[in-house]
Amino acid sequence: MRKAAPDPASFTFAYEKRVHWAEVDPQWVVFNANYLAFADIAFTEYLRALGLGFPNPVSDDGSEIFAVGSEVSWRSPARFDDLLTIKVRVARFGRSSFTAETAIMRGDDLLCDIRTTYANAAPDGSKSLPLPDRFVAAVERFEGVTPERAA
Repeated sequence: MRKAAPDPASFTFAYEKRVHWAEVDPQWVVFNANYLAFADIAFTEYLRALGLGFPNPVSDDGSEIFAVGSEVSWRSPARFDDLLTIKVRVARFGRSSFTAETAIMRGDDLLCDIRTTYANAAPDGSKSLPLPDRFVAAVERFEGVTPERAA
């Protein structure tokens, strides 16, 4: 069942990207898998905007974030040479995970929305670790809408 579309006005961060030839199929429509790549690029820029630094913007204790699942709702196709606005926010915090929402827009039209869950874990992925306080605090300062908290 398709989830309700996110409200584009509730996003603080936006990244612009033009659709390139290599990203479309023979009908000049963006190939489905590329929407996840667009979301990943914009999420990287979101982390940069939080001001936490690289190479590991979430943690300085050695833990890593891993994408563990994505849910995609395609609503209308993006096409070759479209200028897209890709909006990103952290919508939910758990103890050791968080969910990022992405809204891919062409002008005022929502083309695709994506929910990606990330887990914070030991570098080898062997055990989950709590989200670092500095990451949670940085997101809460940055966002216009406070992310939901898991019970």
